[in-house]
Amino acid sequence: MIAPEEGPEGVMALWVSDEPRAWLGGLWCRLYDERARTGLYPLLLDTLGGEPARPWHDGELFVDDSVADIDALDAEVLLRGDRGGGEAPVPGRGLAPPGEGVEGADECARASAESGAADAEFLLGLVPAARGADTLTVMGWSGPVNHSRTAEISAVVRSWEERFGARVVMVGFDVLGLSVAAPPRTMEHARAVAVEHEAFCPDNIWQGVGDMEEYAAGLVGRASWSFWWD
Repeated sequence: MIAPEEGPEGVMALWVSDEPRAWLGGLWCRLYDERARTGLYPLLLDTLGGEPARPWHDGELFVDDSVADIDALDAEVLLRGDRGGGEAPVPGRGLAPPGEGVEGADECARASAESGAADAEFLLGLVPAARGADTLTVMGWSGPVNHSRTAEISAVVRSWEERFGARVVMVGFDVLGLSVAAPPRTMEHARAVAVEHEAFCPDNIWQGVGDMEEYAAGLVGRASWSFWWD
């Protein structure tokens, strides 16, 4: 059990396995299927390259917000940039429409965990949270700290869970991996989703492909989304 570096006294953020292992997909799937009974959501956890204790075993976690803080946030407001900090919201831009196939979210998550864990070694984490989006805040993950509060990230991921059948599968030092059961199927839809990704994690685009149209094209039919914050 890992205690966060900062947080309320006595808080334990998550359980983490001792050593990274390959082929954890099957175990992740079994724990995922039991999450309603156990109250524990499983995560494949990656570490910082060259520093295997960071951030999980070092407890480099900062529990500043709670699930109640996520509840108080509105994903549309966050994605439009109207956070009360003087930034002007983008006029007339609502949320992207939902995708088709959200009912396949659990199956897609299992497939993503199986395929992802076959190619790399991960730690296994268990977080006392009811849904994947909330794990990020409950355990005090600080990956997007230079861009957003983690509760804001959780609020947007909740919205994607509902609209696109997204599920949190992998979390690293500053990376996040989601399975996506109902991705956009047309360029028009993908462009709307890409705008949300830009607001959520601008480094994905502007330190990645560097072009919104190319980025959107890569979202069409894609069953996983990954994000990286500088």
